[in-house]
Amino acid sequence: MSIRIKKNLIIIASLIFVLAIFFGVYQAQMLAKAHNTFENYYSFRGCEKLISRTDTEGVCQLKSGEMIKIVKVDKRWFLDGDLTCGFFCF
Repeated sequence: MSIRIKKNLIIIASLIFVLAIFFGVYQAQMLAKAHNTFENYYSFRGCEKLISRTDTEGVCQLKSGEMIKIVKVDKRWFLDGDLTCGFFCF
């Protein structure tokens, strides 16, 4: 392989790496914002109609007609039944 081809491959790999990091940071910020307030999580989940709401939970209807329950756990909002510790829960 010529030096020019190796240089181009390193540049392409570096760009892919930088884009992957940028995308990961963007996704983490988007999720943090979504879990921050009921209204943000309501929108994030695609709710179309609010059925009921208290300080710690709410029920909404999706465009498909499905009803989902959103609950507050440790000052953050989640879909009822989702784990709050993410990938590391067993």
